[in-house]
Amino acid sequence: MRESELKLLQTLRTISRYSIATGILVSLAFTSQGTFPMEWQAFLALIALAVGIPHGAVDHLVTVPKFSKPKMSLFLFSYLAAVGIVILFILQQNILGFQIVVVMSAVHFGIGDAAFISEIDRRSKNGTRIPKFIHALAAGSIPVLIPLVNNQSAKALQRVNPNLVNWVGDLAPALFITMLALAASALLVMAIARRWQEAIDIALLTALALVAPPLVAFAFYFGLWHALRHTGRLTLELQSAQKMHQLERTFKAFAKAFLAGIPALVITLTFTLILGLTNGFEFSQDFLWYLLVVVWALTVPHMILTSKLDAKAFS
Repeated sequence: MRESELKLLQTLRTISRYSIATGILVSLAFTSQGTFPMEWQAFLALIALAVGIPHGAVDHLVTVPKFSKPKMSLFLFSYLAAVGIVILFILQQNILGFQIVVVMSAVHFGIGDAAFISEIDRRSKNGTRIPKFIHALAAGSIPVLIPLVNNQSAKALQRVNPNLVNWVGDLAPALFITMLALAASALLVMAIARRWQEAIDIALLTALALVAPPLVAFAFYFGLWHALRHTGRLTLELQSAQKMHQLERTFKAFAKAFLAGIPALVITLTFTLILGLTNGFEFSQDFLWYLLVVVWALTVPHMILTSKLDAKAFS
């Protein structure tokens, strides 16, 4: 079973790398021809959200004990109440809500990626310790912040929600330089520690953030890096996936974890549509914004539930 788990994690790492490389090449191809059409960027972002939503839908199956029906009802009520409160807050306080989401996402993505590497190390018996803090800081901040403060960010934010264009005010240039310094420092630290695989990861994420338009960078990172790696980690805990690992059916294990979240995808898309219609939105212009708000709101309980999974990976 351990061999099947390691095979899946390493395969997902390779797939996520090739996905990011593809994102870089696609972006270079489009920009060499002039511009990357904004509608195509928005479409890719929607696809990324659809692909990524299932990865956070089965957290309760692996991070909380089997509750009785009354306790499970209370848990689900609390979960949905938290989501509802966050949705209302972001819709009322666009800029502050977005600022909180940016920080929250950077922390969540960074810890998740470092935990993913830790799971690989544990199974491959890698004797070289990873500098976890610098890796988590770089792996989480670079793909989130660089696309939001570079010279292409205004067009992307205008498409999502015009209120977000100046979300960080005059600090954008300083943040951009800080992120470049962080990327260089992280690469140096990984080289000194002889963690070449992590150096490759950080280099790819930095290149994508610098080359790809913001919505494209988000699409490839969220859908084909973060969600993919997190789903791989879920197979290490989800009982149905563990049974497949025991049978050495590696990719069936991944399918079990991914497909378990499909009902949540349908519910999320339906809820977003209803939420938007009740607020009088224009589908072609506003659906991406509302879907992002719902996903950000779902990330709050998602982070709380995965903290147990992350702590186990770091132990």
